[in-house]
Amino acid sequence: MIYFDNAATTLQKPPKVAAAVSAALQSFGGVGRGVHGASLAAGMGVYQAREAVSSLFGVANASRVAFSSNVTESLNTALFGLLDPGDHAITTAASHNSMLRPLYLLEDRGVELSIAPIGSDGSLDYERLESLFRPNTKVLAVNHASNLSGDVYDVERLASLAHDHGAIIVVDAAQSAGVIPLNMQEQGIDVLCFTGHKGLYGPQGTGGLCVALGIDIRPLKVGGSGTHSYDRAHPSFMPERLEAGTLNGHGIMGLEAGVRFVSEVGPRAIHEKEMALVERFETGIAAIPSIRVHGGKGGCDRTAVVALNLGDVDSGVLSDALNVEYGICTRAGAHCAPLMHKALGTTAQGAVRFSFSYFNTADEVDFALAALRALANRLA
Repeated sequence: MIYFDNAATTLQKPPKVAAAVSAALQSFGGVGRGVHGASLAAGMGVYQAREAVSSLFGVANASRVAFSSNVTESLNTALFGLLDPGDHAITTAASHNSMLRPLYLLEDRGVELSIAPIGSDGSLDYERLESLFRPNTKVLAVNHASNLSGDVYDVERLASLAHDHGAIIVVDAAQSAGVIPLNMQEQGIDVLCFTGHKGLYGPQGTGGLCVALGIDIRPLKVGGSGTHSYDRAHPSFMPERLEAGTLNGHGIMGLEAGVRFVSEVGPRAIHEKEMALVERFETGIAAIPSIRVHGGKGGCDRTAVVALNLGDVDSGVLSDALNVEYGICTRAGAHCAPLMHKALGTTAQGAVRFSFSYFNTADEVDFALAALRALANRLA
């Protein structure tokens, strides 16, 4: 099997990730649920994971890192915890449904919503976006990188626009965390939402949100916290404020191992290796006349994602042929990014997404190119 679906979840992980999960499964008690050795070990492990995430993303203080089950929960926590009826929010057509659907539900409840368009090349018009700000704009919620086209948007410029208009910026870093350098303090990011199972090489079911000092988010969930148990209200201090219930300590240890791997190799080095694979792949498919690439040239940078179609062949048919005949795993269809497909003109056909990882090889890329040439000769 050749795995090119890393934008959905990375399959090959650093060996230390599985080892960390296994060790935690055999030694951890409940995080913050006791003063015995097993509970204290869990608490210390999670604290060290906060520090690792804080260091990677330039968070002001490790206590401002709250863990969640994935970026979807993180975005729901941030958006429902910041926006009230009468507030105005802005997002872009590059947003994933993890961003769009909470915003649509908030719109149904009285929040005003504007969506900045994306060009047919994947580009964002920053001046057009700025024209959408209003006196009651509270949140600019943006995807740092498109999960469909790989286009990366200028988060520092977007943060500056938000702050110039008195708004908070919430960044979905699902596709950029681990592969594009991020520093909340230097880039002016107020809330950074991430997931563990993609470019951070952690297990599924892990993620979190990093919250800048001075930003207060209402909790999405309340309940057991391990502290202040006699209080009627859930603790108001971070990170407990956003972490009701027993944490996934086992998974978080895998996430920490992935984060430390990324920190040791360096996001820039990871990005450079992945983009070398993209360049090799795109050079190869440029020689196949029936293949069209969608987006990928409209951002200030890009991730290792290539969305393509072969003639008028349905994306599901092509992706299935790649899998069944050649053992190549890709992602076809709508990719939970309906507005981005509309912008790129691929709503009806969908697209086949190849997404590369640090652990993929040039030989795998060459095999995929040979498969595409063969399928183009037969299907196009």
